[in-house]
Amino acid sequence: MTKRRTFAGLALAASTALAGLPAQAQDITLRLSHFLPPVHGIHTDFIEPWAADLEECSDGQVSVEIFPGGTQLGNVARQQEQVLAGVVDIAHGLHGIPRGRFPRTSVIDIPFLTEDAGVASRTLWELFPEHLQEEYNGLKVLALHAHNGGLIHTADTPVTTMEDMEGLRIRTPSPAVSAMLEELGAEPVGLPPGQVYENLQKGVIDGTVFPWDPVNSFKLSEVLNYHLDAGVYTVSFFFVMNQNTYDGLPEDVQACVDSLSGDALVARFGDWWDDWDAPGLAAAQEKGSKITELSDEERERWREALQPMIDAYLDSLEAEGVDNAREIYQAAQDHVAELSAE
Repeated sequence: MTKRRTFAGLALAASTALAGLPAQAQDITLRLSHFLPPVHGIHTDFIEPWAADLEECSDGQVSVEIFPGGTQLGNVARQQEQVLAGVVDIAHGLHGIPRGRFPRTSVIDIPFLTEDAGVASRTLWELFPEHLQEEYNGLKVLALHAHNGGLIHTADTPVTTMEDMEGLRIRTPSPAVSAMLEELGAEPVGLPPGQVYENLQKGVIDGTVFPWDPVNSFKLSEVLNYHLDAGVYTVSFFFVMNQNTYDGLPEDVQACVDSLSGDALVARFGDWWDDWDAPGLAAAQEKGSKITELSDEERERWREALQPMIDAYLDSLEAEGVDNAREIYQAAQDHVAELSAE
């Protein structure tokens, strides 16, 4: 079954369940923004089909206008504020940019917690009701998700050990990953994904942390030559709707939104991310770039070296007012262990 048919099946089931409700002849246009290019799988496999199936499920009441990265509403740093302000009705964004807005959710970014997108995404969704919900006031949370274990990609300097990281300027996506890079001896540089190519090309940064997918979607294989498959961290994302927008929708449209979101949507990110990563790996292989996997011995060195950083990061969250930071971290570890064993 294709991805498109799976979404369509959810929409059809919702439409059938709602067939007995009175028709509500309304024309509703929802504005949806995200920060990734239109060639990215998040746009082609997730956002566009989700929007189309909402239109179908609502029997044409709803149309969705999409603003991807590169448009006036596609700035990665503004996704949360745009949807809260009602500038857009729905947004997909990166939790770590701008820094500090989702400290509880950032626990999923802690090194060595998980390297699987499916497990990380489902863990976030399990954590949400009890531990994370207060960070999303004013928002109807449609999904939380994360990517597969990230790599360390560099332009001119191969990295295979901790010592190789010393002094490298590495683009970072979140506070937890910044702390990890600093502990490993690198200099973290905060940049939106769309600015990485130019800064690598100009030598402003020496490398970046990403999963494989941006190597293709942002054409980074052109400016990267070395890839360390470290898999020691992940980064998380939100897919949210303005709560007032949701509350103002007819009940049948709300039911369509619900049927296409939540558990059913979150469960799809594992397979999706495997698909999105494949072209990035292929691009690096086709170029002939050097791809190295972090050895088991080196991984244990990193794990030991990063434990003080993990403790310090949890201390910093507590200092910021997340009194139960260690409880959230333990709950995340428990969910990861349980889901990984399935």
